[in-house]
Amino acid sequence: MGLDGKVVVVTGGTRGVGAGIARAFAEAGAQVLTCARRPPEVPLPGAEFTPLDLRDTRAVQDFFGELPRLDVLVNNAGGTPYRRLTDAGAERHARVIELNLLAPLTASLAAHEHLERTRGSVVMIGSVSGGRPSPGSAAYGAAKAGLESLARSMAVEWAPRVRVNTLVVGMVRTERSGDHYGDERGVARVARTVPLGRLAEPADVAAAAVFLASDAAAYISGASLLVHGGGERPAFLDAVTDTEGS
Repeated sequence: MGLDGKVVVVTGGTRGVGAGIARAFAEAGAQVLTCARRPPEVPLPGAEFTPLDLRDTRAVQDFFGELPRLDVLVNNAGGTPYRRLTDAGAERHARVIELNLLAPLTASLAAHEHLERTRGSVVMIGSVSGGRPSPGSAAYGAAKAGLESLARSMAVEWAPRVRVNTLVVGMVRTERSGDHYGDERGVARVARTVPLGRLAEPADVAAAAVFLASDAAAYISGASLLVHGGGERPAFLDAVTDTEGS
């Protein structure tokens, strides 16, 4: 799955999953450009950083317009704080949707001409939150559901010259895991709800992103690849009374 000579843009590629994706593409031989509002705390080997607010349409258009070439766009930038619906006004929730749905659309449109010329691909970083209830992050879940739908439609509209796919990502262990799952004991308890028994590492998501962008996935478009360790153990299994031997 070598990507020698390919130019890859990873939005939000400065930490966590995004940094893992940027690192994997660089190791595969690609020229990697990352963009985010803030620079990485630790520079990523083989990746060039550009400050960019992906919610600023004109700035996004200018960024992509100045690129001489582009082969792969990874729409990774996103996220949300924990916030119940009634704890904030509609405007706050709308900003979550703007970052997680409208910004990837803006970036994809700005990159389209480049990708047409290179017969490139788009990889959307989705979430399992888009396919199940997400209390405390409802707007985020709605945005990720929309992102997956957008990718499927984009894959049809932009075929055959541009492939578009989504990685549906589960829980990932990053430098911010403590904000979501607590201390190491909390992380361990959460990990036990995953059939594979652990949270994903950024490298797990990164390997899937490199695959979808490579020639090994040349006939894959409009797909949603689940990267979630088997999903979630059904709650009823722990609620059933064990009657063996009774």
